[in-house]
Amino acid sequence: MNSRKFDKIQRARALLARAASVAVLGALAACAVSQASEVQMGANYAGQIAQQLPLIKDPEALRYINALGNSLARVTDQRSLSWHFNIVDSKEVNAFAVPGGYIYVNRGLIERAQSMSQLAGVLGHEIGHVTLRHSIKQSQSAQGANAGVSLACILIKVCDNAVTASTINIVAGGVFAHYSRVDETEADHEGVSTTVKAGIDPHGVPQMLRILLEERKTNPGAVDAFFATHPLEEDRITTTDAQIAAYPPRQLEGLARDTKEFHAFRDRMAGLPASPDSKKKN
Repeated sequence: MNSRKFDKIQRARALLARAASVAVLGALAACAVSQASEVQMGANYAGQIAQQLPLIKDPEALRYINALGNSLARVTDQRSLSWHFNIVDSKEVNAFAVPGGYIYVNRGLIERAQSMSQLAGVLGHEIGHVTLRHSIKQSQSAQGANAGVSLACILIKVCDNAVTASTINIVAGGVFAHYSRVDETEADHEGVSTTVKAGIDPHGVPQMLRILLEERKTNPGAVDAFFATHPLEEDRITTTDAQIAAYPPRQLEGLARDTKEFHAFRDRMAGLPASPDSKKKN
């Protein structure tokens, strides 16, 4: 192993060690919430989301996203949650998780994914937020705040008036706030390890991060919603690259990078009516 790769791996391990130590208190608080309470909390949030955000109803699209999502969740979920994967009908780039196993991916993010492993990396990351109970910590901090009022503002960026800043501030203390760098590092780690366990190429995780960072340079408005909820810097790419490099090469051989089913799914999504937010802009 050359010195440069060794240094990357050492930096990755150091970042993960710091993340683990900083997260201890938050994790202990999250553990105080029973699984039954977490599932009920998630169901309540899912009800609000269904009322306030446009969701894709196409059965075939939902069949695919749930099949892919569950193939990932079942190899990492040790609590036997019932997982629900949904597609938000918005051109804005975003993905988010709520407690209890509810995962949402915006249509705009799916359009940026170029391979199955890249979409799987996003789902694995969001699954990690649930299994690590980051979403519980966010929910606890949201108590007493009307986070639901600003779902659309922060997640699909449809607010363009004077109240936007104040509504985003409400959400910033709640379940849909941007995660800390510690949380994102942990969820990235889970995304990589989960894809490997599921037989999927983990390189999709840093590849998707690179795609979003490049778009931020050329078309920042398109990814504002994502960056408002997910801190993303070059360090996350370096860390995930190093984590992948630490695997024995044989363990990564033959892992699935892409499938015909993924591209059929992408084609089906492209054939659906335009997103509501797109119609407003036309």
